Amino acid sequence: VQLQASGGGLVQAGGSLRLSCAVSGRPFKIYAMAWFRQAPGEERMFVSSINRSGGSTFYADSVKGRFTISRENAKNTVYLQMDSLKPEDTAVYYCAAGQRTIVSTIRREIGYDYWGQGTLVTVSS
Repeated sequence: VQLQASGGGLVQAGGSLRLSCAVSGRPFKIYAMAWFRQAPGEERMFVSSINRSGGSTFYADSVKGRFTISRENAKNTVYLQMDSLKPEDTAVYYCAAGQRTIVSTIRREIGYDYWGQGTLVTVSS
C-alpha cells in the first residue's frame, strides 16, 4: 500500500489550502483515513479522520470549524480542505490509512497501518 500526499505550500494567514492523499495497492474503501501533523520540535498530532464510508468525521479541537476532511472512494483519494489558516497550523502533514481502525483508535496513530511521506504547509503571519 502506498500513500502519496500533495497540496502543501506557503500561504498567508487567513488563506486556504487543500491537501490530497492518493492511495494505491488495495481497495481504498477498506481503510479509515486520517491526517496528522508535526510542527518543528513537536510530536506528531492528530488533525482529522474519516471512517470507511465517509459518514463519520473527526477533528482535533484546534482545527474544528476550519478544516474539512472528505474522501472520494472512486478516486482512492482523501482530502483535507484547510480554511482560515493560522501560523500555528504550520507543520508537515501526513496522511494515514488504517484497515482495522475502530472508534477507540480513529484519533490515534496506533489506529493506522500505512503512512504517506508528508507534505509541508507553511502559514505566514
